[in-house]
Amino acid sequence: MDYEVVELGYHAQKIAQVARDLGLDFYPVHFEVCPAEAIYTFGAYGMPVRFTHWSFGKAFERMKIQYDLNLTRIYELVINSNPAYAFLLEGNRLIQNKLVMGHVYAHVDFFKNNRYFQRTPKNMVNRMETHAEKIREYELEYGYEKVEQTLDAALSIQEHVDFRAHLGKKSKPKNEKCGARVERKRNPSLTQYTDLWEEEIGEEKEEAPPEEDVLLTIIKKSPTLEDWKRDILSMIREESLYFYPQIETKIINEGWATFWHSRIMHELDLTEEEAIEYAIMHSQVVQPSSLKLNPYYLGLKIWESLARELSTEELFEVREIENDVSFIRNYLNKDLVEELNLFNYRKIGAHWQVTGTAWEHVRDNLVRN
Repeated sequence: MDYEVVELGYHAQKIAQVARDLGLDFYPVHFEVCPAEAIYTFGAYGMPVRFTHWSFGKAFERMKIQYDLNLTRIYELVINSNPAYAFLLEGNRLIQNKLVMGHVYAHVDFFKNNRYFQRTPKNMVNRMETHAEKIREYELEYGYEKVEQTLDAALSIQEHVDFRAHLGKKSKPKNEKCGARVERKRNPSLTQYTDLWEEEIGEEKEEAPPEEDVLLTIIKKSPTLEDWKRDILSMIREESLYFYPQIETKIINEGWATFWHSRIMHELDLTEEEAIEYAIMHSQVVQPSSLKLNPYYLGLKIWESLARELSTEELFEVREIENDVSFIRNYLNKDLVEELNLFNYRKIGAHWQVTGTAWEHVRDNLVRN
């Protein structure tokens, strides 16, 4: 890098203050500059410290090859913890790190305030380090192959957990009626009694039956599972529940971070050269893809649409209560679908064909998938 770490720290504090002035509320963030190999290792494992498994190595090789071929580039990684940890790519220019830091502060604001993250452990880095140590002990005691077979089995069903386990009374939004108020503002046909209707629904809602949590069912009910295997399944389940909210909020979270890094950067006193470089980098982040949906682009466009209609306070309320499914279902409208040229398609015979452009069908297809 052609600038000092001290200078980077100065800009981190300055950008944090700008973010706070704009209304963002985030945990303390510790930044660390890392080489590409470390960044992609963290990305493959999901954490700086975690148990070893061949699937992580496979993910690392794929990500590293794409980086070496200049096909993709991870500028940063941020960990949902308190304090939060963010890892900046060694070789980033100062203007790149300014954008990244603004992006990170918005992510951490989302982690701190979105209801789907309310019960995720904020010391998960330490907990995963403990998990890794215990699994190494089991490898020494029972053999590497037996432990690997158990991990293979556990990881093959790791997504089959009750994702509602991290929701509950503690995760209710600070203003429980904010969602209805925001929705009424965008849909005047809704009445003032919507709040009462939602409260009744909320009171009747029950927890998911335990059978929906396959890992928990095996942990609790298997009569033949050895204790050490049961312990490994419990660790995998805990880690899956930690990562699940990030899967549920990819579009809304990346859109939120992009929305705010743009506003933060406009508040900074950039040189002409920095402004041009920032504009290029930002456009690359939100560039639509012809092959797949860009979550940064879709999320940003929905947030920008909301910002034209709602106050900043109401934007924070939306950030507090929504996940990807509800965000798309509630706020992806006809105008946005047409502006973004979204459509449904599938492979028919040997060719991919457009199967529909009706905006409701496009929205519903995104919600289902």
